[in-house]
Amino acid sequence: MRCTWWKWILYAGSIAAFVASASFTVYCAWKVYAYHQPGEGKTEKAEENAYHFVLVPEELDNDYWRLVEQGAKAAAKELGVSLEYVGPRQANIDEHIHILEKAAASKVDGIMTQGLTEKEFTPVINHIVEKNIPVVTIDTDAPTSKRTAYIGTDNYYAGFIAGRALAEDMHGKANVAIITGSLTASHQQLRVQGFKDAVKKEKGIRIVAIEESHITRVQAAEKAYNILKKHPEVNAFYGTSALDAIGIAKVVEQFHREKGTYIIGFDTLPETIRYLQKGTIHATVVQEPYEMGYRAVKMMVDIMKGNGVPSVTNTETKVIRKQDLPLRPSRNYEVKHD
Repeated sequence: MRCTWWKWILYAGSIAAFVASASFTVYCAWKVYAYHQPGEGKTEKAEENAYHFVLVPEELDNDYWRLVEQGAKAAAKELGVSLEYVGPRQANIDEHIHILEKAAASKVDGIMTQGLTEKEFTPVINHIVEKNIPVVTIDTDAPTSKRTAYIGTDNYYAGFIAGRALAEDMHGKANVAIITGSLTASHQQLRVQGFKDAVKKEKGIRIVAIEESHITRVQAAEKAYNILKKHPEVNAFYGTSALDAIGIAKVVEQFHREKGTYIIGFDTLPETIRYLQKGTIHATVVQEPYEMGYRAVKMMVDIMKGNGVPSVTNTETKVIRKQDLPLRPSRNYEVKHD
């Protein structure tokens, strides 16, 4: 009987311990669940982190996008909002879209990104907006999507002024090869189309080839090399993304054709500026990536506050040559590496 009594005590103690442990586990699980629920505790957010925005670039370590990031972070600090900069390390549409979907699933307050291709990006942007998360497109618009606003270059106009600059500098006579970052990205397509329209009435200008660099120096150089081998008559190049003219310039120097080959590119990366100073690159189209990032964050804050914002805001675009250096203000053109 005594043995049975002790067994009952041990049995009851085990049950009590199990119930206590299970209750504690359920309590902790609930606390974790409640803590991670989007929207919970928003009123308890620190004042300096009133909103949480995500900036998703085409390519994370691209110097052009670093300038966009610098502008966005400056505005975020000024306005007291939290900003994440996250994207593919190298341009990859599938990865880009996956990151956008993850950002939307985490219930951020707003997303800033590109509308690279209508087919892939418009449905994703629409899905995000339907979750009551505003989207501002930067650099490349998705005009048929439900995005709230676009801020950036008028890419058709940028291509057009590049074409006019080449026509003027070459006195209306040139055999031109175009190297574009992407044959499918809408902003690259617009830059090519604008260029074509700008030179189509010039009887002495002929577009010999159009090749794709996939936004890399290496492939831009490879395509330039192949073009010069196949079409030695080419005496002018147009590069539509930030790295194209750099790759082209390396090959032109390799062929010792600096004096007889005209190059116009895009943006003001340090290498581009050095080639411009040397005279290997003759002109480049200047954008305002810092301003895009800075003004996009300010625009997003206005959207969150219910203030109206313009559907399209085009930042300044112009063609510069060696005599226009140095560029000011420097914040638009000088990348600060961590």
